[in-house]
Amino acid sequence: MTSEWWETAKERFELFVSEAVLQEIILGEPEMAARRREIVEELPILELNEDVRHLVRAYEKELGMTGQAKADVIHIAFAVAYEMDYLVTWNCAHIANGEVIRRLLQINQRLNRPTPIILTPEELLETSGGEKK
Repeated sequence: MTSEWWETAKERFELFVSEAVLQEIILGEPEMAARRREIVEELPILELNEDVRHLVRAYEKELGMTGQAKADVIHIAFAVAYEMDYLVTWNCAHIANGEVIRRLLQINQRLNRPTPIILTPEELLETSGGEKK
């Protein structure tokens, strides 16, 4: 499903990759890491800046994510800081999670920040007729 999404995503969306994602995709088995890096090599890179850092601190404090989930806060912070329309992820435990999204909406409302639509690649697949699946 992810491969299917990537086949048309570059034609349908303006795609970006964050420095945090670049750090994650180089981990693991070297051949797979190289393939992941190749997929995103031409995408503009969202750089870590003070706004992202500020949001990470706020979200770590207020989102209630603990343990390993805390490491995923940076992805949300990048998407909010750069005012992305979507945050596309397969991480349904810590990011594309209704309870996390509900809390994020409340926090961002208080911070007067837009919240991207957080969803999985499957939710952005296109059918052959041009309609979303």
